[in-house]
Order: sequence, then structure tokens, then C-alpha cells
Amino acid sequence: MRQYTRSIPAPPEPERFGAETIVVPPGRPIELDVRLEAVTEGVYVSGTARTELVGECARCLDEITEDVEVRIGELFAYPDSVTDETTDSDELPRVVDDRVDLEQTVRDALVVDLPMAPLCRDDCPGLCPECGERRADLPADHGHETLDPRWAALRERSSLNDAVAD
Repeated sequence: MRQYTRSIPAPPEPERFGAETIVVPPGRPIELDVRLEAVTEGVYVSGTARTELVGECARCLDEITEDVEVRIGELFAYPDSVTDETTDSDELPRVVDDRVDLEQTVRDALVVDLPMAPLCRDDCPGLCPECGERRADLPADHGHETLDPRWAALRERSSLNDAVAD
């Protein structure tokens, strides 16, 4: 059994860690604290990965940052082991040249833990659908006059009568 603590940079843009709304920016450090244990069929890797996510609030579109820590637990099969012979190559990672590649394991753990709709705060009121301004910045009595389109012709006629009277 061996314990490792490492800081690795997040991969570049085409291989980024994340979703459309929130990601680990390319090059951002990912802190790994892992334990590698030799077991009968391979190497079992367990521990945590910590990093900072950057994205935008799903309601108000403000930029947000969020620290995340995810648990890792993965068996890497030894070459020519029973596990290696009975599983497909995409089912379980493999030990290659006495090394384990944690990139896909860390990516999978982070992506599963990402929020589907990240929020700047739980009670974010979002944007006003009429003017697009942030509701948090608007006064409490903010509103827009909505007129039923069926009455628009009468409103125009009323406006014309007012103009003629002037």
C-alpha cells in the first residue's frame, strides 16, 4: 500500500473536465490524495480529488466559482489476471507498465458530481423575463405593464384621441 498526494493541472480545452455550464478550467490544479493498494486482481485506488469549478449561474448568468471534493474508488486490473481476461477494456482500467492512469477516473468522479443547473445561491431570483435585468438588483415593486394584444388597437385609438385633443 502506498499513499500519494499530488497536484496535477486540468487537461486542455478539448478534453476539459465538466459540462457546458460549469467546468474545471484548463490548467487549474486538481489536488489528489490517493491510496494505492495491491490486491489479488490489480491495484485498488481510493481517495479524493479536490479542485475549483468555474461556471455561470443557471438563473442570473453571473459567474460563479465553487470548490468541489469527490471520492475516488477504482480497481485497475493487472495484465493477464482473471479480471483482465473477463472484462472488456472499456469496463475497467488496466495497470500498464506498472502505472495507473487516473485521468478518466478523476474525470468520471468530477462529472458525476457536477450540478446540472449551478446557482450562485439557492434563492437566486434570476433575470426579469421582460427586461433581462437581474431581479436581485431591481426594486421590490419592479414590474412591466402587460397589455393583452387584443386591446392594443383600442390603446392606439386612445393615444390618437389624446394627441388630437392637444
